[in-house]
Amino acid sequence: MRHASNAQFSSVISDARIDVSIVMPCLNEAGCLPICIENAREALAIIQARFGLSGEIVVADNGSTDGSQAIAAAHGARVVAVVDRGYGAALIGGGHAANGKYVVFGDADGSYDFRECVPMVEALIGGADLCMGSRFKGGIAPGAMPWKNRYIGNPVLTGILNLMYRAGISDAHCGLRAVTKDAFGRLRLTGSGMEFASEMVIKAALQRLNIAEVPATLSPDLRDREPHLRPWRDGWRHLRYLLMLSPTWIFTVPAMAGAMASLIILLGAMLNTLAPDLGFSFFGNYWVIAASAVAGISHLAFILSMTGHLHGIKAGYRRSGAATALLGRLLTLETMLISGLALIVAGIVTLTLVTLSWSARDFSATYSVLPAVAGTLLVTLGIQNVFGGFLLAIVGGNEARFLDGRAPDLEMSR
Repeated sequence: MRHASNAQFSSVISDARIDVSIVMPCLNEAGCLPICIENAREALAIIQARFGLSGEIVVADNGSTDGSQAIAAAHGARVVAVVDRGYGAALIGGGHAANGKYVVFGDADGSYDFRECVPMVEALIGGADLCMGSRFKGGIAPGAMPWKNRYIGNPVLTGILNLMYRAGISDAHCGLRAVTKDAFGRLRLTGSGMEFASEMVIKAALQRLNIAEVPATLSPDLRDREPHLRPWRDGWRHLRYLLMLSPTWIFTVPAMAGAMASLIILLGAMLNTLAPDLGFSFFGNYWVIAASAVAGISHLAFILSMTGHLHGIKAGYRRSGAATALLGRLLTLETMLISGLALIVAGIVTLTLVTLSWSARDFSATYSVLPAVAGTLLVTLGIQNVFGGFLLAIVGGNEARFLDGRAPDLEMSR
């Protein structure tokens, strides 16, 4: 297929309306750029012929010192300088600068064939918001991916992502992907490093965008230097992002497990105190103290979970469901304060009764610490409710009604 010259191509993309933007992050890729840009131009030519869509190539330069900018411009690409450093920062900067309705992201190291973005664009035209490439469905050439990434890192992190967010994809970290410009803006991406790859999928799943997947092949890159990727460091950055964006898994699930365990122990200890013949004697004082600590931690984790969900809603990357809409109506600063004060009063009354009982025994030691622990726990939970109410109000925009009826409903299922 015959292509326009670089000068002709540059003129076309500057004068015509742009439908598809191919964005490449670049940091000292002088040796790879000519081949990658030519490959991207072939992809745009196919897209033009098949769908009648015009295109542009955007090189998001992250501070190259090897002349990559001049090389990219000479080969017909539009160079966008991105000051913030990092793989994700370059892609985010390039994505915002892209003029197309559809934005394709692909690495500038020769490891991906941009012609494989054609079915991705087709998926977007068909209604998908995000289309991921899958190297595990398309193929990985020998030497293209380290064994620990291929058999451990990528499968494990993708599996965790699917478990937490139900994205339903096979490769969360493929460097070739496409997204509509509208969806890209709604995702509000912030990850400056390699975690950008996970962040895009996570936030798309949280917003329940239509995610498609097509095969993609991975070839050994064309660099004559070490890649920017650092498997262990970047793997941890992906994992911590998975946890940070999931208050349910990092806070709610442990809180529910802790609350259930502490409730069982405290009820068992109470039955042992009130009815020793029932056989709950194994829940002694040590268990009671441990259960009280777990209960306090679990209650705090519930508050942190609500705070994390509320922040996601206010930040615009999390949608809501019936559960959080209900909580948004029931939980306000006032209800948190009233319930907190009620718990504090109940705790003080309990501790007062414990003190009076101690006095009545001529200040002798008691067999069970349960009443004292219960009173202390009630005071602790009450104080946490008061502080948690103010925390939720602050995160909710300094409003007594945390959601204030203006944000989308909370999604507590992710």
